[in-house]
Amino acid sequence: MEKHNTYHLALQQLERVAKKLKLDPNIHEKLKHPKTILIVSVPIIMDSGKLKVFTGYRVQHNIDRGPSKGGIRYHPDVTLDHVKALAMWMTWKCAVMGLPYGGAKGGVTCDPKKLSQKEVEKLTRRFTTEITPFIGPRKDIPAPDVYTNPQTMAWMMDTFSMHSAHAVPGVVTGKPLVIGGSFGRNEATAQGCVFAIGEIMKYRGNELRGATIAIQGYGNAGAIAHKLAQQEGARVIAVSDSKGGIFNPEGLDYRQVWEHKCQDSTVKNFPGGEPISNRKLLELECDVLIPAALENQITEKNAERIRAKVIAEAANGPTSHEATRILFKRKVVVIPDIVANAGGVVVSCFEWAQNLMGYFWTEEEINSRLRDIMVFACRKMWEMAREDKIDLRLAAYMLAVGRVAEAARIRGLYP
Repeated sequence: MEKHNTYHLALQQLERVAKKLKLDPNIHEKLKHPKTILIVSVPIIMDSGKLKVFTGYRVQHNIDRGPSKGGIRYHPDVTLDHVKALAMWMTWKCAVMGLPYGGAKGGVTCDPKKLSQKEVEKLTRRFTTEITPFIGPRKDIPAPDVYTNPQTMAWMMDTFSMHSAHAVPGVVTGKPLVIGGSFGRNEATAQGCVFAIGEIMKYRGNELRGATIAIQGYGNAGAIAHKLAQQEGARVIAVSDSKGGIFNPEGLDYRQVWEHKCQDSTVKNFPGGEPISNRKLLELECDVLIPAALENQITEKNAERIRAKVIAEAANGPTSHEATRILFKRKVVVIPDIVANAGGVVVSCFEWAQNLMGYFWTEEEINSRLRDIMVFACRKMWEMAREDKIDLRLAAYMLAVGRVAEAARIRGLYP
């Protein structure tokens, strides 16, 4: 059992929303339980010649709105309860964005940093083989997650296709372009986040252009958010990664910071900025704070010191429940993760649709469609929050759970 059991947290969130919605107790009971739980052994021959058996999971939480969708992660801390929680959260994320999916998640308990490329490929192909009867373009569509990437998805797609005796590009998303991936997928999480920030700031009577932004975490989401926000005329005054951060009130140029990051593997010691810790970065005075690193970065311990006007959760779970309550009371707007970082699953949906119809859109078309979906989701969330006088997180969950519950009610229970 995990020390801080994420599945218990997910159930508590559902309980809170169910009470607020006055949800039918029978539907609430159904939504508490995953539809399918799959635990598989993943034996592979290591480079040393020794056989090692890993444990893999695939959890499909709900399919009332369509096939299940969710990432595959390779991490030492992967547990069944954690995967169950992530699958439930994917159900809500897909629903709040209006996507025709239910939620799923998967993973293998391993440390990929200690595996060779050949061992990772063997692991991926054997894991895919074990879950092949449970996945497919009309069943359950995996995607990249923690320590998995387009290459991982290429191996999964190829393995599934070999078992099917024909190419099945729609079985996974997040693939390389050359085998059916989509333009805009790599930038999608950051692009969606920037679209959401712009929309929420507009509702507050502000603009993204000219806004000051601090970004914690300079991986894919954080770095690309820097680039896109700068293109929109915002001024990024601080960024950080696991080794440290940099601050310049006049603004940090994306290209220069990225070149330094590529050269030194960190933004730390960038000559155009002053050193700043991750803790201090969170507490900077700025218009927008983008936590794009780890969970539980903003808690009841530092929520009172947060001086940003808007927080956009590019990471999953960076703000605790208690911190959300404190920030709401202080009128700090928190764009919740299930909306702020949903750009990835939205463009994954586009990739899946393109694979099914065999016709591909341009990057401009992808971004236009992504903007439309982000704007619609933000507007609905904002309207519900204002109408019920609640924070955006609760509003987003109420929208999501309400949509899934309605689908469950209309479909009924078989047999």
